[in-house]
Amino acid sequence: MSHAQIVCLITFLVVYVMIIMFHRHKSIIAWAGVGVMLLIGIMPAVKLLHYINWNILGIFWGSLVVAELFIYSKIPAYIAESIIDRSKNLVWAIIWLSAFSGIISAFVENVATVLIVAPIAFEVSRKLKVSPVPFILGICLSSNLQGTATLVGDPPSMILASATRMTFNDFFVFQGRPSLFFAVEFAAIVSLVVIYFLNRKHKEPISVLRVEKIVSLVPGALLIALIAGLAIGSFMPGFMDYLGGTICVVIGLIGIIWSLFSKKIKTYHVIRDTDWETFFFLAAIFALVGSLTFTGVTNTLAQFVGQLTSGNILATYVLLVVFSVFISAFVDNVPYFAAMVGVITTLSSSFNYPLYLLLFGTILGTTIGGNITPIGAAANIVAVGLLKKNGHDIGFLDFAKVGLPFTLAAVATAAVFIWIFWS
Repeated sequence: MSHAQIVCLITFLVVYVMIIMFHRHKSIIAWAGVGVMLLIGIMPAVKLLHYINWNILGIFWGSLVVAELFIYSKIPAYIAESIIDRSKNLVWAIIWLSAFSGIISAFVENVATVLIVAPIAFEVSRKLKVSPVPFILGICLSSNLQGTATLVGDPPSMILASATRMTFNDFFVFQGRPSLFFAVEFAAIVSLVVIYFLNRKHKEPISVLRVEKIVSLVPGALLIALIAGLAIGSFMPGFMDYLGGTICVVIGLIGIIWSLFSKKIKTYHVIRDTDWETFFFLAAIFALVGSLTFTGVTNTLAQFVGQLTSGNILATYVLLVVFSVFISAFVDNVPYFAAMVGVITTLSSSFNYPLYLLLFGTILGTTIGGNITPIGAAANIVAVGLLKKNGHDIGFLDFAKVGLPFTLAAVATAAVFIWIFWS
């Protein structure tokens, strides 16, 4: 490796370790890493700006704003409470609430999903005088799983779309084959069976909840418009250059303007609660990973992986999935997957491996792997924090007892699905 490559890789690894240690300040740390790259002259500022994908950031921002409006509209709370009222007993309430969380999370950021559904779970547990832990774990694990199903569900999905130019529709059917959405849904079905098995003893009858009153249907219409806009825009030229981001930003701005004039939802709260930290963090990660590509570090790492597996595609696939699960159980998956995309792209071209097989396997291992531990995903950290706030202190092993079987079942199902259709 050249001097520039060594310095670039060390800087990236230091940033990565610092993010693990001080996760609450991940955006500041990532931008400090970008600053170091600029100061030592690894690559010019113009190049760094070039590697930041502004279209994806537009999609992310617009989706976040619409998601916040959707939360404040009380529509998801109304639906969730209606679902619980129709459940046979407690175990089925846990199943249906977990499934609902997964569906919401395919289009709304994972942490937001937990914050939407968790209060309902706490209310049910208080009424029935049972522990809210099974509810909250089911909610956060399902939300992490389903975030990979669509382009707008999770930052790694957006990174994948950015690197491969996959459109919104490509997450459903791509190159004539079932894509990530169906792999995730099969995994979700299996994971719900696991949740049922772990909670099968909870047969307490459900008492009727007070159903939340909907504030406005407009945010729901905006969410539908955003999804439809992305689906239709996927067929148009320039979708991954500027159109996707433009669609989401315009709909987000319409939502903000509506909240200003309608006064049904406070605009200040929507803007304040939008996940600005992840927005700026994602921009910094684009720049940092761009430096790895610019200096050729990704090429070197790809050659190393290829030589390690001796050109065996099955061994390479299994290695990437298993390694991604292990890494993501303990560290932030955004910088890891962003770096791996470049490595896998080079690995595919150098050893003639199926590109999308390796990318899809890696993103599934990366996003689902975070479910093993309470620190593996932001949604898990929030869920555990909410439990502690409500007097239920869940330990590392207690979380892993549920997270590990859930993750193994989901990853195995999704990985086999992808292998069948993409190998």
